[in-house]
Amino acid sequence: MCLICERIQMIRQNKNPWFVKELDTGYVVLGDNQHFKGYTLFLLKEHKTELFQLERAEKLKFLEEMALIGEAACRAFGADKMNYELLGNGDAHVHWHLFPRRTGDLGDYGNHGKGPVWWYPREKMYSQETEPSPEELEEMKEKLLTELDRLLRQE
Repeated sequence: MCLICERIQMIRQNKNPWFVKELDTGYVVLGDNQHFKGYTLFLLKEHKTELFQLERAEKLKFLEEMALIGEAACRAFGADKMNYELLGNGDAHVHWHLFPRRTGDLGDYGNHGKGPVWWYPREKMYSQETEPSPEELEEMKEKLLTELDRLLRQE
């Protein structure tokens, strides 16, 4: 079983503390590490390794939901810009990485503080110092859930 499938199994067993909300095509979770405050993932419910493997209607719905999550994360965490990535090189299961970005969040590691999140040193991005406390995690989940629910009511 892949890591993403394991995380989904934890959600289904009500054992994933990072879980925020289930949507039609996937699960919204906060990232374990939060250097980029509000870092969110959207995990496709079924195990597929490529976006093109989804049927057209499911693919369009998945992309629509991802954009909705991006808007919610932007509002909830006060982002200046959102970054979206669908890689799958490490975990071959379709999932989005959504990074709320703020001016200067790369520090001295980017071109005048600008650039992709991956320019930031991995050891700093994934250090224990970037893990939210249980209280911070609950607060972040509530902020994101509030925005998601508000946007979903507008549809």
